[in-house]
Amino acid sequence: ERLDRSGAVGQRAKEAAHINKSLSALAGVFASLNRKQAHVPYRDSKLTFLLQPALSGDGKTLLFVNLSPTTASANESLCSLRFAKQVNQVELGKAKKNVEMMD
Repeated sequence: ERLDRSGAVGQRAKEAAHINKSLSALAGVFASLNRKQAHVPYRDSKLTFLLQPALSGDGKTLLFVNLSPTTASANESLCSLRFAKQVNQVELGKAKKNVEMMD
């Protein structure tokens, strides 16, 4: 979220800053996965820590990107598309079926 554009102040600005930090950490996780690095920084944010099981190859992951058709949002939409392109380049491997038998 662009703080200058949204006009967020106070608690809302603080929340937006945390969201931006989490999205940056998520980008770092995807970059590490794409480079097939031994260390993936899942613990850099609560978001990436919670998403670790979905991003570690045991499941399917889907990303939705929201875009705005307005000219005023062109830069934000372009940034979102670049993020989606980076995510799309990551190969997580084939999803594995985990079944637990219950008595």
